[in-house]
Amino acid sequence: MMNGKIKELPACSVETTLTLIGDKWKVLILRDLIPGTKRFGELKKSIGTVSQKVLTAQLRDMEENGLVHREVYAEVPPRVECSLTDLGRSLQPILNSMVAWGEGYKKQYEASINSTEK
Repeated sequence: MMNGKIKELPACSVETTLTLIGDKWKVLILRDLIPGTKRFGELKKSIGTVSQKVLTAQLRDMEENGLVHREVYAEVPPRVECSLTDLGRSLQPILNSMVAWGEGYKKQYEASINSTEK
C-alpha cells in the first residue's frame, strides 16, 4: 500500500493492526526505535536472539508499510540506520498500553505465586 503497492487490508481494524505489528520482532523493533535512530547492529543487539536475516526481513516489511525508515549508506562495510516514521511513532500509545498491562499482569502473577507459597 505504501510504496505504490495496493494491499488488501482486513475489514477488522484490530486485525489490520495485528497484520502490521503482530509479530514478536516487530513490536520489539518498535520498542527499541521509539527513543530514536539506531544502527542495524545496535538494533540487533538490543532485541536479542533475532537472526540478521529475520531482522532484515522484518525491517523491510515495516518499511514497505510505512512504519520504519531505513537509511542505507554506500560505505564499506555498508551502514544501515533505522528510525520510525511519523506513522510508526503514532504506535507509541499502543506500546505504552502494552507496557502498563504487562506490568500489571506481572504484579498480579507474582502476588498469586507468593500467596500460594505461604
